[in-house]
Amino acid sequence: MSLYREPNAVVYDFAVPAGQPWSHIVRKGEVLRIIDSEGCQAVDTLFYSATDKSERYSAQDTVREQGSPYITMGTKLMSNEGNVMATIIADTSGGHDTSAGACSAEANTVRFGHDTKFMHSCRDNFVMEMSRHGMTKRDIVSNINFFMNVPVEPDGTLAIVDGLSRPGDYVELRAEMDILCVISNCPQVNNPCNDFNPTPIRTLIWNG
Repeated sequence: MSLYREPNAVVYDFAVPAGQPWSHIVRKGEVLRIIDSEGCQAVDTLFYSATDKSERYSAQDTVREQGSPYITMGTKLMSNEGNVMATIIADTSGGHDTSAGACSAEANTVRFGHDTKFMHSCRDNFVMEMSRHGMTKRDIVSNINFFMNVPVEPDGTLAIVDGLSRPGDYVELRAEMDILCVISNCPQVNNPCNDFNPTPIRTLIWNG
């Protein structure tokens, strides 16, 4: 858990509406807090080097580095270049997923039927938001699902079950380089990752 942070010292504060994307550059040393405002809301998140976007978050390197499939306090978020992009310095929820990926038209169709194909998805959000930074769908990589409960079943499969986060739970990360953070405040309504009811989140940044 982080030390108390003075609310008046916040340099950035934005409420991300339910189902919508968000992005912001977090400078080296700054602290980003992502708040699950109403609880049980999956927050799909990607990170890129702000100076060279070909360097980006690597779920595989992060899992290998820490020897655990889940993101929690103390986790170092690794890039595909082997560099530490950010460090989780506070976490009131724990066990954040980085294996299940982001919902998409294709995944919705396979999992929930053809009538869900045109429902808005995290992949849609990522494509729209990343276009503002000169990137395309080819730049989407495996993401972190903050506040998403994805246990590994005895047979090795991943299950998406009811979330554990409570209203006001948060995760804080300290940027170890200048990073572009891209979020899809997940719009999924076909499985329990959002309690079938997407809700807003809040992002705050403090100077280092």
